[in-house]
Amino acid sequence: MKETLGIHHITAIVGHPQENVDFYSNVLGLRLVKKTVNFDDPKTYHLYFGNEDARPGSIITFFPWAGAEQGRIGGGQVGITTYAVPAGSLAFWEARLRSKAVPFNKISRFGEPLIQFEDPHGLRLELVERDEGPLNTWSNEGVKPDVAIKGFGGAVLFSTKPKETAETLSETLGLKPSEENEDFIRFKADGDVGNVIDLKKEAEPLGHMGVGTVHHIAWRAHDEADHKDWHTHVSKLGHQVTDIKDRNYFKALYFREAGHILFEISSDTPGFTIDEAPDRLGESLKLPEQYEAKRKELEAQLIPLNH
Repeated sequence: MKETLGIHHITAIVGHPQENVDFYSNVLGLRLVKKTVNFDDPKTYHLYFGNEDARPGSIITFFPWAGAEQGRIGGGQVGITTYAVPAGSLAFWEARLRSKAVPFNKISRFGEPLIQFEDPHGLRLELVERDEGPLNTWSNEGVKPDVAIKGFGGAVLFSTKPKETAETLSETLGLKPSEENEDFIRFKADGDVGNVIDLKKEAEPLGHMGVGTVHHIAWRAHDEADHKDWHTHVSKLGHQVTDIKDRNYFKALYFREAGHILFEISSDTPGFTIDEAPDRLGESLKLPEQYEAKRKELEAQLIPLNH
């Protein structure tokens, strides 16, 4: 059996790119680690935010479509994206969200206190204190390493067929069931970030993709060789899996599990420093080779960003 270490990245659809940058950088304090384009729609940005080192398990990515239709969160999606912050830092985040006029609620799940809120485009987020994982050494807009987001705590999955999704999480991805209550089954992976997945037990009506929804969740493969093994593994288990795709910073394969959630498996290598130095991440527009000849045209069509 193969076992993923947890989440590699989560990709969502949002609205205006400047609003996206302002929130994730200036409010949440994340680092813009890569500014590129949607490989399938190069007139649209693909923006990546993470920790200082652009570490797998910290990366949230966005397709910002200004003026696009609002989506509806539901079955077949990541319902909530969970971020892990250092122990003792939730009070800081409560004060920060208040100071930024971001409404939030405080709840508890499996005995863990959580702060839940939404980004400007309706994406559901939450913060949880976790001891696991190294501190994020990136300091930004008053968010210092002792309180900074480390990476993903995990995610809450909404499925149209929760029993089948649970089987895929355990039998295909190797996550281990750890706790269960009336509403959720908790699964864990062996990584130190992005390793806790809560699956809602009640089936959800199919959501509608659009602004404010997660497009897909990606799971970690160690490297490109391991990624090829994952392709064989997923195929043998009967999933309709795509060919391996080169996304420059990682290799990717995709399959939609029975509960309609789009799963990706991504390699940790080669990583985000192959075309920018670690201290210059996110500063320049990086284009895949096939679009480099159209750079001037694309730069003229993309919305200018301040960051």
